[in-house]
Amino acid sequence: MAEIEDQESTQAAGGKLVEVVLDEASISRSTPDVEHDRAVAIYDLIDENVFQPAGQPEGRFVLNLSVVEKKLVFDIKTDGGEQVVTHVLSLTPLRKVVKDYDLICQSYYEAIRRATPSQIEAIDMGRRGVHNEGSSILMERLEGKITVDMQTARRLFTLVYALHWKG
Repeated sequence: MAEIEDQESTQAAGGKLVEVVLDEASISRSTPDVEHDRAVAIYDLIDENVFQPAGQPEGRFVLNLSVVEKKLVFDIKTDGGEQVVTHVLSLTPLRKVVKDYDLICQSYYEAIRRATPSQIEAIDMGRRGVHNEGSSILMERLEGKITVDMQTARRLFTLVYALHWKG
């Protein structure tokens, strides 16, 4: 059933991200694990996504993601460089879940090095649950602004988490 809903939202949205740029002033270098997660999220996001700004024709979009004055900024352009829209979202609704996700990620990365497979799996299940919660909040915050599916929201949440290091 969820697969059918995802397919329907993909067909309804039509737009696609073809590039994602994280504002270097908004982030700082972090652990190799977080850097790897960030790179994979961008790669996966570009590979497969549903991203359609409300009121815009279907197209190929470039997303510049940054944190400015403790606000999350989605600056969207066409792949030809034309400005489409900028959305500024408060980070307050995401703050607690990002903090929780950070704590559980630290536990997960530590467990990978020292824990048993069953302990790693248990921590990873918790990590995925918190990640889904953050993704759902992000989808709610984007509602009426940008249409995204859950997979796109999950990958965007990973990038929001990456921005939290400095933002």
